[in-house]
Amino acid sequence: MRNVVIMLPTLDEAKGLEEVAKNIPHEKMKEMGWNYHVWVIDGGSSDETKTVSQENKFLFIPQQGKGKGAAMRLGFAKFLESDNDALVMLDSDGTYDAGEIPSFLDKLSTYDVVIGDRLNGNIDPDAMTRLNYFGNHILTWLATGMYGITINDLCSGYWGFTRNAVSRLKLNSMRFEIEAEMYTSCVKEELQIKNIPISYSSRIGQAKLGSVSDGWRIFRKLIVRRIFGTPIEAKIGKGNLDIE
Repeated sequence: MRNVVIMLPTLDEAKGLEEVAKNIPHEKMKEMGWNYHVWVIDGGSSDETKTVSQENKFLFIPQQGKGKGAAMRLGFAKFLESDNDALVMLDSDGTYDAGEIPSFLDKLSTYDVVIGDRLNGNIDPDAMTRLNYFGNHILTWLATGMYGITINDLCSGYWGFTRNAVSRLKLNSMRFEIEAEMYTSCVKEELQIKNIPISYSSRIGQAKLGSVSDGWRIFRKLIVRRIFGTPIEAKIGKGNLDIE
């Protein structure tokens, strides 16, 4: 049996976390030969997120620093300290279907990185505003044009990684630009990427992504990584996946 970490960033996502927990396909993953562990990387929730985590026997990890990027880098660093074989990350707000995790694990037998593609998948009518829909398309088109490796949904929050892929990521993002930087790092490291269509539902709870401000941060990250390539933290040996 192989071991996969299901990594969930949270900030006041108790209800969404309950939905994720309900949809984890225990039996299917077991049939595929995978044991799983769920890690909740929490950014300081004031609701019942910790309680829901404990009720479902998830590992609750208080986040160092603030922002989704900081959460992901902390989770990646702890993953590399463990002996697990693969990692699947998805947002914990109910927008992504945990029942699709087996599709990611199946493709990880061939590819280094698997990215969930909302834009060519099944999007619920009220799951994404028109501004976000077009913004996602534009950023995705720009990323593919700038880096020459096709990505179908740059801002997707549903990714799968082999252990080797995680070990080669070089990141310093703090906020929602983290997915764009993960893509640029995968390209830089010449990792094999597979895009797979996924479903996307309306979020449970209040949205935290700022359409214009975070869209600009994502675009800026694409430019910075295109010019400079590798974060300075990785170049000077300070470490780049954690935030110490």
